[in-house]
Amino acid sequence: MNRNYQKELDKQLEEIIIKGNVPGLLLHSCCAPCSSYVLEYLSPYFQITDFYYNPNISPKEEYEERRDELVRLIGELPLPNPVAFLEGAYEPGRFFELAKSLEELPEGGERCFRCYELRLREAAAMAKQLGLDYFATTLTISPLKNAQKLNDIGEALAEEYGVRYLVSDFKKKNGYRRSVELSTEHNLYRQNYCGCVFSKQQAECRKQQMQVQDKADVQ
Repeated sequence: MNRNYQKELDKQLEEIIIKGNVPGLLLHSCCAPCSSYVLEYLSPYFQITDFYYNPNISPKEEYEERRDELVRLIGELPLPNPVAFLEGAYEPGRFFELAKSLEELPEGGERCFRCYELRLREAAAMAKQLGLDYFATTLTISPLKNAQKLNDIGEALAEEYGVRYLVSDFKKKNGYRRSVELSTEHNLYRQNYCGCVFSKQQAECRKQQMQVQDKADVQ
């Protein structure tokens, strides 16, 4: 049975409104464009700590550019509750270790699932360390990410760490479209690959294939 994560999220937010409190949320963020709508959407309900933990991103210059854009966005967005920024350790070795023997797999497969788990595990551990009520991730806003797998991993980690996981499918309710609008409004850097060296190689391959096809169409 397919779950409607957006409806489940709506229900969780209604419960928070009824209780009348503002719980703490550790929000794992992958980049500024994906975070824009999610921060706008969740800030009325939570005190958010935006957690930038992405050891998959390479090269380091790309990692730093995405981090800096996220910090700038947080400072510019008019949000009802203040958002704190927290950077995790940059540990590319951890990503490459989990990717061993999976380098040739296409995006969206087991290598990506292990990467989801690595980042969400760190988010759950940090949420517990900080004594926050929930953790979540912006990754479900991407049309290229597997929302069901992300939520399955998040819920399993919630059981393990004793911190509630906020289920989501942020691309719903025109969330992805709104993130594109906010990216334009704030002139955000929008990357053309997920983040890891393998996704970059595949993106470059797709670009080359499109160029070849364009030349063939012209001829």
